[in-house]
Amino acid sequence: MALQLAREEPEAGPWRVESLTAVVEALTQSRSGHVVSGRPFILAVDGRSNAGKTTLAARIGAAVPGSTVVHTDDIAWEHSRFGWSDLLVDGVLVPVRQGHAVSYRPPRWAEHGRAGSIDVPADCSLLVIEGDGAGRREVGHLIDALIWVQSDENEAARRGRARAAHADAIDGANRPADGSPPDDAAWMAEEVPFNSDQRTWQRADLVVCGTPQIAWDPATQVVVAGPRAVAGAGDRPDRVVLGRGRPGFEHQRVALRSAVTRP
Repeated sequence: MALQLAREEPEAGPWRVESLTAVVEALTQSRSGHVVSGRPFILAVDGRSNAGKTTLAARIGAAVPGSTVVHTDDIAWEHSRFGWSDLLVDGVLVPVRQGHAVSYRPPRWAEHGRAGSIDVPADCSLLVIEGDGAGRREVGHLIDALIWVQSDENEAARRGRARAAHADAIDGANRPADGSPPDDAAWMAEEVPFNSDQRTWQRADLVVCGTPQIAWDPATQVVVAGPRAVAGAGDRPDRVVLGRGRPGFEHQRVALRSAVTRP
């Protein structure tokens, strides 16, 4: 299939269909033999606006008992469209990596009287950070795996129009505090150069298609690109090679694998 993409972003195909649970299992394996313990595994789901990040993050969260999804839109609310990496690092990622529970209220929440907090319980098994910029360079040393969601620009624009007409709970919570409609033109004026500079797709462990044009089951499968997870000659059968942005990146299975519910 051929996707309409930004000029600097190559299509990641060839695309293939994989079981969602198999993908989650592979991605949540630890890096280079270092077993993640005493804290959640941290997975970033990044991509451009309306690519399908939120839907994918929700599906991953539903597949892994005890998981938590944090949206960068909540972190960034009334702060900055893309200048919020310090809030994510200091408010969420550092304490999570130290094994602490998180109940974080970004500074603008208090200033504007927004209720609630961003919570990650101490017994969280998998933390999914979702949003445009979730896998940005500034947090790369604090995440364990990275998905880039690649989607056709025309379909993403259609989704954006539909979201504007029927806001979901996340969009509704993150509307401007003064009640004005979101400024989509101003957003895109910052998003386009941000992603052109970051080129996060080059660092991704896996690329997922958010607008598949091949047959797949949205309930149990995902459409992905990149080398298959295979054991090479002489390798132990529990070692796999996965990913585009980190060639030869080896993973080992961790206890979280047993928590994944197979379809």
